[in-house]
Amino acid sequence: MAVQASLMKTMMDVIGFLFISIGMIVTSIVKCLMPSSYKPFKNCKGEIILITGGGSGLGRLMAMRFARLGATIVVWDINEPGIQETVKLVEADGGKAHGYKCNIADRECVYKTADLVRKEVGNVTMLINNAGVVSGEFLLKTPDHLIQRTFDVNIVSHFWTTKAFLPNMIENDHGHIVTIASMAGHVGICKLVDYCSSKYAAVGFDESLRVELEVQGIKGVRTTVVCPYFIQSTGMFDDVMSRFVPTLKSNDVADRIVLGIRREELYVMMPTLFRYTFWLKWVVPWGMVSMFLRNLVPDASPHQVDDKVKSEKPLDNGTKESNLTAIDSNFHLHQRK
Repeated sequence: MAVQASLMKTMMDVIGFLFISIGMIVTSIVKCLMPSSYKPFKNCKGEIILITGGGSGLGRLMAMRFARLGATIVVWDINEPGIQETVKLVEADGGKAHGYKCNIADRECVYKTADLVRKEVGNVTMLINNAGVVSGEFLLKTPDHLIQRTFDVNIVSHFWTTKAFLPNMIENDHGHIVTIASMAGHVGICKLVDYCSSKYAAVGFDESLRVELEVQGIKGVRTTVVCPYFIQSTGMFDDVMSRFVPTLKSNDVADRIVLGIRREELYVMMPTLFRYTFWLKWVVPWGMVSMFLRNLVPDASPHQVDDKVKSEKPLDNGTKESNLTAIDSNFHLHQRK
């Protein structure tokens, strides 16, 4: 009898799941077909937005855009001149910005700086984990401290920053955690074993956190993961030659990210086409996938920084301070990715 009851409950759960899923699919299709002018937008006025790696590149571009929308910007970076420049640009444009030097690879530094931000600025309502680094070498030629640095900055730091600011977001039932990942979080690229692994982890971090919030019934805190392809003019991968798929313009990427966040999209992929083609990876023969990836970017090594990065000595925590700047998150798919 108990077995029959369990079987009946399972059948009812499956039927219920299918009906609910159909409703969700229909709703999703309707939203997709809805004109942009009818789609709701998050009001950023009054938000306190913290951007890691905001002292240059993509982080700086996002800071300026959100400031124009009325948000108060908090910039974290290891590069003090870069922080000052971003704050200066935001204020010159009529916005509000605060800058703090913070090595996000150092957990205690993150917690200490977070307390200072709460005291001097207020509770952060949107966290954009944007900072990132890359080594760009064959795995067996990559020094151990560079592998450690890649993970400390690209993913482990997300745990510290999120733990620092998520509690207040949950308490106020209002917040947004944004993970700037990469297309490298979905495919593997030669010379980017550590980078791709860290970005796969970043994608998993976002999804797992979203599920965890939903299980706890927390509806006011959103998450978004951003996965761009190579970005031009970020200061590190300008020499990358991409075949078949054009590299992205940094201003276009910043505009798309801000739009996706304001729409509270779960995934922001650039180019958008990739969102609808990744499933092919699991269907076609591996040889096809490998051939495409090997030819897409023949050499994903960031030549502009290789020698400098490898010659730097690691700090006590294994992280090279001078290169934590924002080698800006994405250093997408190949080299940066």
